[in-house]
Amino acid sequence: MGFDLTKEQQELKERVTAFVRDKVIPFESDPRRTAHGPTDPLRDDLVALAKAEGLLSPHVSEAWGGMGADHMTKAIMFEASGYSMLGPIAMNIAAPDEGNMHLFDEVATEAQKEQYLRPLAGGEKRSVFLMTEPSPGAGSDPSAMLTEARPDGNGWKISGTKWLITGAEGAEMGIVMARTFDDAGEDIGASMFLTPLPADGLKITRVLDTMDSSFTGGHAVVEMDGLRVDGDAVLGEVGKGFRYAQVRLAPARLTHCMRWLGAAQRAHDIACDYAREREAFKTKLIDHEGVGFQLADNEMDMHTARLAIWHCAWVLDQGEPGGRESSMAKVICSEALYRVADRALQVLGGLGMTRDTEVERIFREMRGFRIYDGPSEVHRWSLAKQIKRRGNG
Repeated sequence: MGFDLTKEQQELKERVTAFVRDKVIPFESDPRRTAHGPTDPLRDDLVALAKAEGLLSPHVSEAWGGMGADHMTKAIMFEASGYSMLGPIAMNIAAPDEGNMHLFDEVATEAQKEQYLRPLAGGEKRSVFLMTEPSPGAGSDPSAMLTEARPDGNGWKISGTKWLITGAEGAEMGIVMARTFDDAGEDIGASMFLTPLPADGLKITRVLDTMDSSFTGGHAVVEMDGLRVDGDAVLGEVGKGFRYAQVRLAPARLTHCMRWLGAAQRAHDIACDYAREREAFKTKLIDHEGVGFQLADNEMDMHTARLAIWHCAWVLDQGEPGGRESSMAKVICSEALYRVADRALQVLGGLGMTRDTEVERIFREMRGFRIYDGPSEVHRWSLAKQIKRRGNG
């Protein structure tokens, strides 16, 4: 494993950096950036800009409209995109679409890719991943899933409640995770089902008010009561939903790390600029050790996070599952980058509490990263179980 960027990676980094700085950041004050996320018209405008720059969907294979970037190249591009929280939306690499596209690329049939992946990769449509449920259903423990899919002629009928479904409002396609039963009523495991949206038998009952506001369509409660899908709507094979979830989740954990590293860098840069100019007690803030040390700690936390990301990306590029490495990266990055945002806000003082800079928003949005895609405690628990199994051998 090396640490030098290839010429192509360096050029892509510079292209994305310039694109975000010159084309995306000016939209940060757009009134279409609402409490429930950027509106679809704002997203459409941003996607059009990225498409014109040739920077749309770098993670998708070229055959389906993307750039075919490997994981290491994604690490470079996604970090640069995250310098503005609108950057991933513009480049069509925001959650949940990014993870869904990866899953389609890996698991879907050619017909399913034509119907679902191609318009997603082109930024023409948005998607949702319907897995999380309110208590006592599936959350960190997917085996607690209560949503059911039962045979109905040549297809399936699905019933259940999902919540915290990112991007539900305005989405035009969905992947539904459900516990699956055969004709005899026997539980045969979880499966993934594809559905165009909107659909009869599926409705959004509530859009949740959440701390974050960076995902188009917000987060919603979705109820399914007899949602019918055809037999060819199964993604992959019946009963293998949890296996496919891992295909999606390991890389998706890492891409979250990549994007949020870019946002942390932005918060840090704003704090550094302020500390170099602001005076207190007749001295620049950065010359006070209490401030300067916080900025130094930021740089060390970001360096550690970047190394964890690059290592996991390298493992994935070797064809390995990367589950253990992505779990470690998720915990390292979510906690380290939150500290960066927290320190940046502290350095800014009263200014940091206002929305005159992006730091307040980055700090608020960064907090959720320690919860979604597996909270830190679950990843630590998983790693501890692996340590137990490994023993001293």
